[in-house]
Amino acid sequence: MMLVPEIAKLGHIALITPNLEKSLWFFRDVLGLEESEEKEGTHYLRAWGDFEHHTLSLTAGDRSHVDHIGWRTKRPEDVEGFAEMLEKAGTEVKWIEAGHEAGQGRAIRFQLPSKHPFEIYYDMEKPKAPEGLKSVLKNQTYKSWRKGVSPRRIDHVNLATNMDPGGIHTWLSENLGFKMREYIKIPNGPVVSGWMSVTPLVHDVAVMGDTTNAGPNRLHHLAYWLDNAQDLLRAADILSEESIKFVGPGKHGISQAMYIYVKDPGSGHRVEIFTNGYLIFEPDWEPIEWTPKDMELGLTFWGENAVAGNEDTTEA
Repeated sequence: MMLVPEIAKLGHIALITPNLEKSLWFFRDVLGLEESEEKEGTHYLRAWGDFEHHTLSLTAGDRSHVDHIGWRTKRPEDVEGFAEMLEKAGTEVKWIEAGHEAGQGRAIRFQLPSKHPFEIYYDMEKPKAPEGLKSVLKNQTYKSWRKGVSPRRIDHVNLATNMDPGGIHTWLSENLGFKMREYIKIPNGPVVSGWMSVTPLVHDVAVMGDTTNAGPNRLHHLAYWLDNAQDLLRAADILSEESIKFVGPGKHGISQAMYIYVKDPGSGHRVEIFTNGYLIFEPDWEPIEWTPKDMELGLTFWGENAVAGNEDTTEA
């Protein structure tokens, strides 16, 4: 009997930037990601605790947008399984051959009903760090705290759409197996934002309604994880030393995580530097419902108002 295909985790996000030099400076030197490879003009980066070949790629283009968001499956055969399931459900699937994306095996790409571009893969190289950069710890890739903010790993993506976000939540659940963890619902009305995951994280992906920006397929932010609150305060100092403006620090009620929001000056893509929060292990988890009257606590439990970081999303 063939098992139902499953997604294991968020893998990476591929960004297009109109100012590659400035974006590389931000992600590589200020944020502190390590560059694993440059191939045909695309730069592949990862955090010091990321094991896969990359969790971010940067490519020059005439406008800022997302090329794709990559998700790794639990088993090699799940890639083919998802391709068959999606095609039966009426979704157009494009196969990407091994090596087209550096370090990665054969994959599929498709779009959500909102036109957000997703990729599903299993095979991915896990290169060791170069001599002089690798950690002495066998369970860690690079030396930690070598440069910049120095996050440990990629955490999640947050998508925005002017379509009905509830329909996208349902699609993600029925087609890709995501589970709703927390959501915002209008009384006697629709769900306007939802935080979903396939892991114990509160969210691997969030989809929020956004009527202030044109377009159904916007990227609100991608997030990298820091170990604790002190790391977040250190990040604020580093960003300030570089004269980079940011929103926060603050703490969300939803997810209970602490945050700083900052934009890549080369592309305008927003990055959330993210820490603390909670994990979900209960198999019978009941999603937490929030209403608009709860939002003073939901979005910003304390600290600088997170809503101030919500404008000007970029295209996904």
